[in-house]
Amino acid sequence: MDASPTPEPRPFWLAGRPATGSAQQTVTNPYDGRVVGVHSVPTPEQVEQAVAAAHAVRHKAAALPIHVRAEALAHVARRLAERAEEFARLISAENGKPIFWARGEVNRAISTTRFAAEEARRFSGEVMRLDTDPAAQGRLAYITRVPHGPVLAITPFNFPLNLVVHKVAPAIAVGAPVIVKPAPATPLSALALGEILAETDLPEGIFSVLPVPNEQAGQLVDDPRLPVISFTGSGPVGYSIMDRVPRKHVTLELGGNAAAVVLADADLDWAAQRIALFSNYQAGQSCIAVQRVIVEEPVADVFTEKLIAAVEALVTGDPADERTQVGPLISEAAAERVEQWVKEAVAAGARVLTGGTREGTTFAPTVLTDVPRDAKVACEEVFGPVMIVQRVASVDEAFAAVNDSKYGLQAGVFTRNLDIAFRANRELEVGGVVIGDVPSYRADQMPYGGVKQSGVGREGLRSAMHDLTYEKVMILTGLTL
Repeated sequence: MDASPTPEPRPFWLAGRPATGSAQQTVTNPYDGRVVGVHSVPTPEQVEQAVAAAHAVRHKAAALPIHVRAEALAHVARRLAERAEEFARLISAENGKPIFWARGEVNRAISTTRFAAEEARRFSGEVMRLDTDPAAQGRLAYITRVPHGPVLAITPFNFPLNLVVHKVAPAIAVGAPVIVKPAPATPLSALALGEILAETDLPEGIFSVLPVPNEQAGQLVDDPRLPVISFTGSGPVGYSIMDRVPRKHVTLELGGNAAAVVLADADLDWAAQRIALFSNYQAGQSCIAVQRVIVEEPVADVFTEKLIAAVEALVTGDPADERTQVGPLISEAAAERVEQWVKEAVAAGARVLTGGTREGTTFAPTVLTDVPRDAKVACEEVFGPVMIVQRVASVDEAFAAVNDSKYGLQAGVFTRNLDIAFRANRELEVGGVVIGDVPSYRADQMPYGGVKQSGVGREGLRSAMHDLTYEKVMILTGLTL
């Protein structure tokens, strides 16, 4: 990473080759405003070239031998590992993510790509005998999955490497060309990933990384040659895309206001430490960061004391500092919005137990209680280092409180009771239930996604590969089986 005031502009990736446009964009560090990098911006004509190349190569990409796809992905995993510290510092600089968490993101991206390489080798067809009925004697079905076509991957700022990999890797694994439109605030990690993809033997046109402004993304969204859109980001934007192109295959990984339930039999020290950390990691800018803490009444006082102590022990500050656990939000506007939401809740009767203050782009880790049900910090996605604590009298009331949300991504339940764990899995209206830990846990190979207004479709390598493809059946006739 070149952190000089006037760094050399990074090219973008057009059909697998570096390219420059007629304009440039500067990327700054959210914490201190210093220039992190400059990149070239594609022209509308270059966007057209990228789409045309993806469309032209789609059949060749789908016909790529599995070993070519798998080895390309394995190469990406190896090179990410070799350049891990470089990528971590780039993520931290452009995103404001503490270096501790940035290193974790790189390690996850390595694993995600490795999982994709392994799944590519397993993603083959199956056969089905059809002679279960006399009319189909001598017939056999060969069932494969083939790509819908080129993928438009629209990625967010909060995981500027791993969430790009979660879209690029499954596309390559199934043989689908992919065009990445990274978040304008954090394009540099995706552009650096393009450098590694360009080292592989993948055919020209199978990938492009186009850092275009959001207002120009419509050219890509509308293009019929990109039949699949995989979007991660805010709900209003995601649903506007789905409404705009209703005949496309659109997958949406949207927001949440994740709940952690702490029942009377829980390990309260463990629960307090985990909830404190994972409400505030990424400065709360994660769709599965803990936002609502629902505590059973018998342990509410003791647990809340432990939680406040754990929150106040977190180190907030410069993301480049090895000790920092909570960094800035992505922009001052984002921090101001969080501050305003907290003020609105307090004006409506909420109490601040700790935090509640802002300094520039940094918002202090905050715990609120007595929050009205209709306050934004309770019913919307705060996407900041703020959590609310709610007392409940029973498991019934706790699970009802979790479900009292328009979102349903993941939930955590701290209990040591196996019956309650399975009950949580039955009753909670979410895409994933984590027993004994925070809802923020995600293994990159597992199915991941939500219900209600938290999205459509699933990520996680094999799940995403299924989502990018459809079943195709060839029937063989006249066989002696």
